[in-house]
Formats: sequence, structure tokens, C-alpha cells
Amino acid sequence: MSKPIRIGLLRLVDSAPIIVAEANGLFRARGIDVEISIEPSWANIADKLTYGILDAAVMLPPLALAACAGLRGPKARLVVPMSLSQGGNAIVASNAAAASLTEGGARPRLLLLEWLRSQTERPRFAVVHAFSTHNLLLRYWLASGGADPDRDIETVVIPPEQVVAALAAGSITGFCAGAPWGDVAERQGAGKILLGTSTIWPFHPEKCLCVGEAWAEANPELLQHLLGAVLQAQILCDQSDEAAGIAALLADPNGLNLPEDSCRAALPGGAGAELIRFYTREAWFPARAHAHWFLGQMQRWKWLDETTDLNAIAAQVYRPDLLAGAVEAEGLYTAAGLPELEGAAMLPMPDDEAFSSERRLN
Repeated sequence: MSKPIRIGLLRLVDSAPIIVAEANGLFRARGIDVEISIEPSWANIADKLTYGILDAAVMLPPLALAACAGLRGPKARLVVPMSLSQGGNAIVASNAAAASLTEGGARPRLLLLEWLRSQTERPRFAVVHAFSTHNLLLRYWLASGGADPDRDIETVVIPPEQVVAALAAGSITGFCAGAPWGDVAERQGAGKILLGTSTIWPFHPEKCLCVGEAWAEANPELLQHLLGAVLQAQILCDQSDEAAGIAALLADPNGLNLPEDSCRAALPGGAGAELIRFYTREAWFPARAHAHWFLGQMQRWKWLDETTDLNAIAAQVYRPDLLAGAVEAEGLYTAAGLPELEGAAMLPMPDDEAFSSERRLN
């Protein structure tokens, strides 16, 4: 057996495909060995992947794109050969803030400006990384309610597993983080879920599998076996009759040690406010249209210069061509049919006009 593939991940429900693939022997069945590294933060993941300490990682797509665009130091050489999950994040507020934002059963976005104007100081909201799906979707939601994310709130970065404690301590007013942490906040009485992020962008791409470009080029056969194993794990993760067992696996104290009930709530068939999709409707496909949306939002908030070639970055990082052999080998899709999945029509995209129209009407 070859040298282990070093895979980094965080304590989150959408790390499940990697955990399930290892537990079910899907990696071993393809003759590969993996070494899973549970990291404390997204910054650790990005740094270790960039400098080759990790070969692959469960990753935030905007963070991979930002690293390759040179937004966090020298331009990294990373590639995204597959997506891992869709949805799963929650915008959570303290109990007091949630009561004001949902008064009379209103949608939180419609009372947002009134609530912000009533505050004596800017509310502090945590996101899991500046270059995260969470931050971009939170900003999109705030702007859709007429707020300016750079002026009306203070944004801080807190690793996902620490956000509930920060909310309970009163050091933040709210957060946007992935499962299970929104559900945990509610169960512990620290706050309330205002909305799942699929309300903003239905079944939005959330986590991806990211690998170092140099490692991918040096290990094409290993990469195909890795992708094949993860694809099969995604199928299992999308089956509601597997969810209880997967939740128990994620709760293993020798592994991710996550709260089992909150994990089950986020998995298919769960009762959570926001469910995660892993495989259905080609959730595994790394659509460059999605990369372009993330990059466009970075440009919107002036993190990227207006002259930046977004198409070039999306094409450099998002590499569905690397997935073609694996989906065909696993009998899941024809490689020739992959180009048909590309484009914004694959999933509903955020609708600026619908948001603005609703605000005008209300």
C-alpha cells in the first residue's frame, strides 16, 4: 500500500463522507490508505494544504478560491475536483435578538433594518472564516434586507466548534456556522436559528474536496481512487436509513466527538432547520458557475479588484475534468455527460430581484 493520503477536516457534519469512507472500508477497498487529521480551524486547513502538509481536505470553496487568487498571501496552487455537500449552515442569533427579529412571526430580514437602528452599538456576528460560504451568504442576506455588512455589524472570525460558547457568553450577538452548531445552540438555550442558508440560495454548494495541485499531478491514480471512494460515501450519506448510524459515527468520542442528536437533525430525514445534501442531483459536481458566484461576491465587497479575471480563477481551481474518470469508473455517471452539468441552471442561484421585490412590497 502506498504512502497514506493526509486528509484534513473540521468537526462538522459535512465532513461525513470522509469519515464514512474510512469507517466503511471504502478507501481500503481501492487499495489506498488515508490519515485523517482533525484540525482546529479553517486557517489551519488552508495553510497546511497550501504548504503540502496535507494532501487533501474538506474545504470551504471560497477559501480555496481566495487562496488561489492571492488574497491570503502568495497565490496557492490548489484544485477542487469535486463538491462534497450542499446546504447545512444556519444563521443564529441570541435569544433577545431573535425575539426582536421575529416579532409577530415576521421574517427576520424584514425587521432587520429596524432592529439594527435600535442598537446602541454594532451587533457582533461570527463567521467561521472571512473567506467562507458562511460570510458571503450572511453578507448577501444582510444586504438583501437593506443593511451594509461593513457598516452595520461587526464581523469576527471564530472556529465553528467555538461559536456556541461565544454566543452563550454574550461575546457575540449571532453567528453563521455549519451543522451541528446551530442546532446545538438551540438545544443549549444559547440562541435561536433565524434561518437556514438554503433559504438564501437553495441547496447552495457548501464544502468541497480540495487537493494540492502538485499532489494531484504527481498522483493521478491515487486521486481517482480517492474520488471514487468519496463518491460512494456520499451516496451512503444521502440515504435517510443510514443517517442514524452516521450520526453515531460522527459522535464517536475517538473521532469527531460531535453531539449525536444534532448531527442526526442535519442529515437526510432529520428534523433540523437545515438539512445537508451530499449526492442527490449531482451534488458532487464542482460547477464553475458556483465558483464564479463566490468570486463575484468577493468582487462585490471589494476583496477582489474589478479587473480580476474571475473566469480564469474559476477554471484554474474548479476541475471537473479530474472527476470524470472516477464517476465513470464507479458507474455513477458518464464522463461524456459531465459538461451538461455545467452552468447556473444546475441549481437555483440566489435571486437578487426576488429579494429586492419582497423588501419593496413589505
